[in-house]
Amino acid sequence: MAEPIPSTTPTPAANNGGGHAFIELQGVYKRFGKQEVLRGVNLTLQHGETLCIIGPSGEGKTVLMKHIIGLIKPDKGEVYVDGVHVNRLKEREMAPIRQKVSMLFQGAALFDNLTVEQNVAFPLLEHGVRDRKEIDRRVREALQAVDLDEHRNKFPTALSGGMRKRTGIARAIIDHSECILYDEPNSGLDPIGSDVIDQMILRMQRRYNITSIIVTHDMRSVFKIANRVAMLYRGEIRFLGTPEELRNSDDPIVQDFINGRSDITG
Repeated sequence: MAEPIPSTTPTPAANNGGGHAFIELQGVYKRFGKQEVLRGVNLTLQHGETLCIIGPSGEGKTVLMKHIIGLIKPDKGEVYVDGVHVNRLKEREMAPIRQKVSMLFQGAALFDNLTVEQNVAFPLLEHGVRDRKEIDRRVREALQAVDLDEHRNKFPTALSGGMRKRTGIARAIIDHSECILYDEPNSGLDPIGSDVIDQMILRMQRRYNITSIIVTHDMRSVFKIANRVAMLYRGEIRFLGTPEELRNSDDPIVQDFINGRSDITG
């Protein structure tokens, strides 16, 4: 069995949600052609909570997150963000939701022809902010939060993988998002770079009470940053609980996954 992974699980931030869950999925189903990706997913998340979503590749983890910001609509079921019924909104009505909830895609999806500063400022310009002093102030604040202010004039091609992802985090928080969805933020990073991203996620929670959902295969990261963990397996939530409950689960599929064991023999 693999060596146990040390736990430094953070304490959840205070709930400012006014009594309702900040994010809620109720019986969500999604099929692409003949492939049933999500099969009745139920999930709730409170303000300031950090949830890690784990599970084998191709199980629909990113698809699940895209439902939250309305990039994908469920075939059946309901999605709520801060009490708003997201899957009943038209595309032109999604802007307020996407100001509350940002998504950090793999590779950060930066514009290579824009500097770090210009990339981070982009959401403000998209939402109609034109006051140059206000834009500069908020860009500096966001870049300082991720320790990148001295790199503001660089282009993405001059950044390391970890710095690109930190730029993506700055861009996600500049519009005062209440929630960030991270799609494998540690992928392609060395252990030190991965730890830097983990520390950034913890800092965003503690400093700004940001709600976080992180799709990841990095179990060390899970045990470091998560308040709760959901394991998606064959389109359903196979496990939902604290990192300590995950570690002590008696489900052999859960244990095989978190310890990196395959049932392939010979």
